[in-house]
Amino acid sequence: MANAGLKGDIEDSAIIPVPNTNLVMVKNIDIFTPIIDEPEIMGEIAAVNVTNDVFALNVPEISGMLVFLGMKKNMPMHVAEGILIGIRNFIENKIDSKVLGGHTIYSEWPLIGGEASGFINKDKIIKKNYVKEGDALILTKPVGNQAIMAAYRLQKNNPDLLKAFSKEEIDESIDLAVEYMTMPLQSVVKAIHSYQDMSFVHSMTDVSGFGLSGHLKEMLQNSNLSANIKKVPIFKLAKELAYEFGYKFDECEMPETAGGMLLSVDRKYAEEFSERLDNEFHVSNWIIGEIDNINEPRHVRVSKDVEYVEITEI
Repeated sequence: MANAGLKGDIEDSAIIPVPNTNLVMVKNIDIFTPIIDEPEIMGEIAAVNVTNDVFALNVPEISGMLVFLGMKKNMPMHVAEGILIGIRNFIENKIDSKVLGGHTIYSEWPLIGGEASGFINKDKIIKKNYVKEGDALILTKPVGNQAIMAAYRLQKNNPDLLKAFSKEEIDESIDLAVEYMTMPLQSVVKAIHSYQDMSFVHSMTDVSGFGLSGHLKEMLQNSNLSANIKKVPIFKLAKELAYEFGYKFDECEMPETAGGMLLSVDRKYAEEFSERLDNEFHVSNWIIGEIDNINEPRHVRVSKDVEYVEITEI
């Protein structure tokens, strides 16, 4: 993007100073195509995608969301309404915010998303590129949901390609993946803000289209450090389905939709923070690796004896 005049550090959202204050506005826009047929669930996933990037900068509250919807002229109205109901349900009931308006166009392919903003003191922002040697890496959702959703699509369009797999197990993994995809990252931020001194969290980002390894590389962008992945939480059947569909499972490069928060935290605080996330804020999480200085700069390696933890429930 540098050739277009768009360059600088990679962040999850725009950071805009509010004049004459210590506040900044954090603003994100996200639009994508449907991955599931149920309109209300799709609306929720879209809202998660839009808001995750704001939460990833340690913003505790979303001020509001503007919705964007692209729909074919012959799309049944109940589908469009269902998507909007799902977005509103997530925004109002799951993160206590508001839908402020939006924009709709006719499009040959459905497009769903919008814009979300929030405010935070500039001194409390947690960016993605300030890792330190020895940091522990914490992840808050399993990976592999795109492989699971590929199976969801094949079950409807070409089920014969899934004969080698148990339909019951695929359905269970789909249900669990949807549960995680419709889960906001707000509780992670609230857990961080429960500390008077939150400086032990050095870097933070959400895992989405570039996969676990890709977003970890972004966290290393301004350092001479490397990262080692030792443990990976995965959805049941994610490994087998990823191999079947050609996803880069072993490299941890599978794209995710509405994935978890990835945090780089001071090793001394990692266990206590992980327990607080789980016990007080009901956020599943796993310590998956560490920041080190062993390999070439900005290199992410998956340990030869990496442990895959199969997740079957929240």
